Amino acid sequence: MLDLNNKSILITGGTGSLGKALTRRIFETYPDVKRLVVFSRDEQKQFVMAQEYPKDAYPAIRFFIGDVRDKERLLRAFKGVDYVIHAAAMKHVHLAEYNPSECIKTNVNGAENVIHAALETSVTNVVALSTDKACAPINLYGATKLTSDKLFVAANNIKGRSDIKFSVVRYGNVMGSNGSVIPFFIEKRKEGFLPITDPNMTRFNISLDGGVDMVLHALENAWGGEIFVPKIASYKIGDVAEAVAPGIEQRVIGMRPGEKIHEEMITHSDSFYTYDMGKYYAILPTVPNWDLAKYLEAFNAKKVPEGFEYNSNQNDDWETPESLRALIVKHVDPNFTV
Repeated sequence: MLDLNNKSILITGGTGSLGKALTRRIFETYPDVKRLVVFSRDEQKQFVMAQEYPKDAYPAIRFFIGDVRDKERLLRAFKGVDYVIHAAAMKHVHLAEYNPSECIKTNVNGAENVIHAALETSVTNVVALSTDKACAPINLYGATKLTSDKLFVAANNIKGRSDIKFSVVRYGNVMGSNGSVIPFFIEKRKEGFLPITDPNMTRFNISLDGGVDMVLHALENAWGGEIFVPKIASYKIGDVAEAVAPGIEQRVIGMRPGEKIHEEMITHSDSFYTYDMGKYYAILPTVPNWDLAKYLEAFNAKKVPEGFEYNSNQNDDWETPESLRALIVKHVDPNFTV
């Protein structure tokens, strides 16, 4: 069982939505955590977060200003750290299309820096956050995250005798996260209409708590090189609009650059290396550096059929406007009403 008490954890992008959710969960579940380092480049977000976690009440917390583009800063931050959760990324699809070099510097070069800084320090476990857009990408953001995934998986092959594991968690849209569609719609409904790309557009949906669960699952169970994928529900954008503002005009504006109508998390080609782990799927490395038979026995993992695909349009589990409203109250805004 995972025990983070007396351990040091660092979260890159720690002032983001998932970073804050992880911080909250870690302090709630592991009150004797040795050190929790919030690493990010936004001093204002760190200042605000520090008000939520005053040092006298949370003596284990540290706020470390830095950028994953800066390997030397990462090396300094990683000293004495046991576990690294890599959540820092440039993630807005249309902004990445307009600023490609900046996206590459953060999402690809930053991933390399995290890997090498971990290999050169005492870190024993790294979990990197991915996205459904990394699967069969058509936009630059997805391409950089796919590259990042490949780098973290391959890092297990260059660790030598280091006692370290690298793994990835890949999931869909995080409900209520910064820049996501639900807070956007809640704000926009004041204008009397909702701008939507396509009412039939579908996305995977996961809560912040679900994302945290995945990260902790990877920290506890990864053997190195896995890409963990959750079994989660899909929704239609039109249903999200109906959930947030029933009866209000849905003004179709078309897709933004780099967007897909539907998202994927496991492709036909991935199926040859994908296993059903119960609550999650795991895409295993093509050449693992551990015994595959022992791994499958340890987790009672079952191979998925060849040709298996997992995408947001062909899903057995769907959210409705009614279920989405309940989730908004639970995970986004407890005072939400229509």
